[in-house]
Amino acid sequence: MKKFIPLLLTTTLLSGLSACSQPSVDATAEHKPSENKITLTYPETKQGNTVDNYFGTDVADPYRWLEDDLSEETETWVKAQNNVTQEYLEQIDYRDTLKLRLTALWNYEKVGSPFKEGDYTYFYKNDGLQNQYVVYRYFSSQTQADSQVFLDPNQFSEDGSTSLGQLSFTNDGSKVAYTISEGGSDWRKVIILDAVTKKVLEPQLVDVKFSDIAWYKNEGFYYSSYDKPKGSELSAKTDQHKLYYHKLGTPQKDDQVIFGATPEQKRRYVGGTVTDDNRYLLISGSVSTSGNDLYLKDLTKPNSPLITILDHTKSDTYLIDNQDSKLFLVTNLDADNKKIVTLDVAKPTSEHWVDLIPETEHVLSISTGGGFLFARYMVDAATKMFQYDYQGNKVREISLPGVGTASSMSGKKDDSTLYYSFTNYTTPKSIYAFEVKQGQTSVYHQAKVAFDSSLYVSEQVFYNSKDGTKVPMIISYKKGLELNGKNPTILYGYGGFNISLKPSFGITSAVWMEQGGIYAVANLRGGGEYGRQWHNAGTQLKKQNVFDDFIAAAEYLSDKNYTSSEYLAIKGGSNGGLLVAAVMLQRPELMAVALPAVGVLDMLRYHTFTSGAGWAYDYGTSEQNKEMFEYLRAYSPVHNVKTNVQYPATMITTGDHDDRVVPAHSFKFAAELQAKQSQGHSAGPMLIRIETNGGHGAGTPASKTINQYADVFGFTLYNMGVKTLTQ
Repeated sequence: MKKFIPLLLTTTLLSGLSACSQPSVDATAEHKPSENKITLTYPETKQGNTVDNYFGTDVADPYRWLEDDLSEETETWVKAQNNVTQEYLEQIDYRDTLKLRLTALWNYEKVGSPFKEGDYTYFYKNDGLQNQYVVYRYFSSQTQADSQVFLDPNQFSEDGSTSLGQLSFTNDGSKVAYTISEGGSDWRKVIILDAVTKKVLEPQLVDVKFSDIAWYKNEGFYYSSYDKPKGSELSAKTDQHKLYYHKLGTPQKDDQVIFGATPEQKRRYVGGTVTDDNRYLLISGSVSTSGNDLYLKDLTKPNSPLITILDHTKSDTYLIDNQDSKLFLVTNLDADNKKIVTLDVAKPTSEHWVDLIPETEHVLSISTGGGFLFARYMVDAATKMFQYDYQGNKVREISLPGVGTASSMSGKKDDSTLYYSFTNYTTPKSIYAFEVKQGQTSVYHQAKVAFDSSLYVSEQVFYNSKDGTKVPMIISYKKGLELNGKNPTILYGYGGFNISLKPSFGITSAVWMEQGGIYAVANLRGGGEYGRQWHNAGTQLKKQNVFDDFIAAAEYLSDKNYTSSEYLAIKGGSNGGLLVAAVMLQRPELMAVALPAVGVLDMLRYHTFTSGAGWAYDYGTSEQNKEMFEYLRAYSPVHNVKTNVQYPATMITTGDHDDRVVPAHSFKFAAELQAKQSQGHSAGPMLIRIETNGGHGAGTPASKTINQYADVFGFTLYNMGVKTLTQ
């Protein structure tokens, strides 16, 4: 069983390295950022006369017209901006060298953990440079050497931009439903197959969004979606999520609405989970990305009523498993770092809950398999993992390969072997097999990557933010690197939505370190590294704490001579794009380069697009009250670009099919920067790179990712004054 929490996510690209000559920054050259100049002429961006009034204050929105993603005028503007950006990038000689290096390092076999469904064992694999992972299978009585292709998403579209989402089997493995995304959109289609013959059983379901697929027996499944919006499906507001039941053999138009159809009580995210014994349906409803109410339906009784477990959204509470009428839940109700509780369906409300695994000082996540519970704790962003029985008794601590991130260990109740992955910033991800009864661990798949982890170091430091809060940061680089203040450095951050940045190996960060660069990741407030209090300390009227934490990280890196402002780039995506844009405007002298990706940048209007209203727990809204409006306006990137300020060289990245954070955010920010720069004396280029047929990040083809990072790294190094890369 899986819990369903739709979130505004940052995109982490996990890959590895393969053998190739390694270009690096010419350490003997004197880097002078001001010497690298390319003349730019930006496209003209007309200014309209739209003005909004908030609590008696008029706010101009001259680029409102760029919100219309269906207009030819916007399409023309996008093409013109991309032309300017590509003309600029084409003048950076070593961009092609970076692309070749990224391509070579990407080209190694990547294998996922195996999982059993019916008579087959399935696994995901990518041969190296395939745009999408392929799903293979073999009879469980055979070996992996006998595997055959089950689904190949690379055949879904010519350019690899149609990706495979969820893959959900019936309990007996006889049927499967899977989702696809086209062009990176959050809207999904659902295809239903006979899993044995791979025959399509019925017409595909369409217009499904932010959804799990929860099978009930072999008869049908529950899924979630919004009504199709009027206007653009990529930008129009969607804020009434519903849970449906699809009975096999019936048309989608006849699917029954199970939950979420009451206009008086909007639930922006609704999810359904069916227990493995097909006895209960658990329904969660949320008005925002944090907090959910919870209901239960007895599926053994026709037309049974919904039973309330939680009638408020003051906690995040989800089903783990059940044993007959006993339910196991994970919750942060009265437990900021989460705990495991049990309840009986006869008395389901919280006053009757019994603690099974109490809260500790570290944040808990939980999974099940082989008849056991597996508790992962986050200790200063790294994983510790323990095995428990269903009576709450600790069986053992599971010895991990090092300090880093272990994935969840999950499987069916009768599995004797479970699998997990392990990685950190200098260790490529490998898969480990765990024998649940004996407690023995062995390597299942070692990534064959020509990356010598022993040559690199990751060190965790703790620094003080503006208000004295101690914040962790992990800094990774090649051993022996001289800390002379001249090392090209990328500082990455997110700081929101209870999302934790955990140590993980990325091919892109590895390439950066090969250049002699430093890769630093700060675990800012607003994230989930230290539980709900850490998250809440970076929300709404405390959002400036996140920016202050990031600024303090940049200052630390300079103060300790890792780098200096001339060699520092700040990078982040989605909520992290907001972080980068806000910090570059507040403290432009701290960095040479700013790289805001798919960012939430118009804080006065973010809630009017797609599912943006669901982010109000973290941000608040401009319509909430005057205090919240003024706070948002004070840091909203679109509203705080000034003339006569020397901003760092900036390359904004977004996708034209991003319906999570609509590209209008990035369009308007780029227009503001370019207009104000032309009136002032900013030294750096202000560019926007718009990926066509690209979304928020999930399912992005490998080829597009490689091209994007060649551009991003080329732009970054060039604007740090790097003239050549040496082989």
